[in-house]
Amino acid sequence: MNNGEGTANNKLALGNAIANARRKAGLTQQQLCAKANLSYSTLAKIERGAIRTPSIFTVAAIAEATGATIEDLTGISSSLLSNTRARDYKTSKSGIKFVYFDVNGVLVRYFQRAFTKIAADHNVSVEKVESLFWQYNDALNRGDMSIGEFDDVLARAVNAPKVSWTEYYLANIDPITELEEAVKWAVENYRVGLLTNNLPGITRALLEHKILPDINYDAIVDSSEVGCIKPEEAIFIKATQASGVKPHEILLVDDTRSNIMAAQHMDWHVLWYDSYHPAATDQKIRQMLEF
Repeated sequence: MNNGEGTANNKLALGNAIANARRKAGLTQQQLCAKANLSYSTLAKIERGAIRTPSIFTVAAIAEATGATIEDLTGISSSLLSNTRARDYKTSKSGIKFVYFDVNGVLVRYFQRAFTKIAADHNVSVEKVESLFWQYNDALNRGDMSIGEFDDVLARAVNAPKVSWTEYYLANIDPITELEEAVKWAVENYRVGLLTNNLPGITRALLEHKILPDINYDAIVDSSEVGCIKPEEAIFIKATQASGVKPHEILLVDDTRSNIMAAQHMDWHVLWYDSYHPAATDQKIRQMLEF
C-alpha cells in the first residue's frame, strides 16, 4: 500500500469509528454537534474522511459526547496518547496558551506569481486572471464553490482545455522562513494552530507538500471546511472552540488589519504581521510568549 492509500484509509477509519460511536450513542449528527459544540459541516466532513487531521480537542469532545474513548475512535493507545500530551504547556506572562497563525501572507508569501504564470502560459493579461480569481474568492473560501468548479471557470476564461489552480499555486509560493522558525519555536511550549481563509484543499496540499511548518498542529480551522471566513465572528467562535482554551488565552498572528480587529473584538490577543520586517515579527512573537 502506498502512503496516499494509507492516509486515505486512516481518515476513513477515524470517520467510520466516529459515525459508529455516534449511532451507538443514539445520536444524530445534529445532536452530536450540539453536545460536542461542533459545527455540522465539520462533523460531516470528519465522518466522510474529508478533514485530514481533526484536532485532538475535537476528537476528545466527540469521545466525551458519545461515551467512547479516544482510543476507541483513533486506535491510538491511551498510554501513548497521554505520553504525547504530557508536555508541560506554558502560559505566557500575558495569559496566552494557544497561538493561531494565518497562512497566506504570514506562513507563505502571497501568490501573485501564480497569476503571472497562468497569464504567460495562456497568453492573456494578468489583470484578467487576477480579476477572475477575486471574483470567486469569497465563494471558494467559504467552500460554496469547489476547486474543480473554479478550475473549469478559469480554463474557459483562458481558452484552455484544463487549468489547475492548485498546481499553479503550489509551484509559485514560498514559505516565509522567519515565521517558520517562529512556529517551530512556539510549538515547543504552546499549543499551535492554523486559522486561514483558503480555497478548498489548499491547506491540506500545503501540509502534504511540507510547505507549511512540519509540526503537529493542535487545531486547523480552514474557512472552506467550516463554511465562514475571517473577519466574520463565526469563524473566530469556531476557532475558539477548536482551541480548547478561553478567548483571552489565544494569540492570532495575521497580516490583515480587519482580521486583527475582529479577533480583538473577540477578546483575543493579536499581532499584526509586518511583511516588510518578518524577522521583527518573529521577535515580537517570542516577546509576547515569554513565560
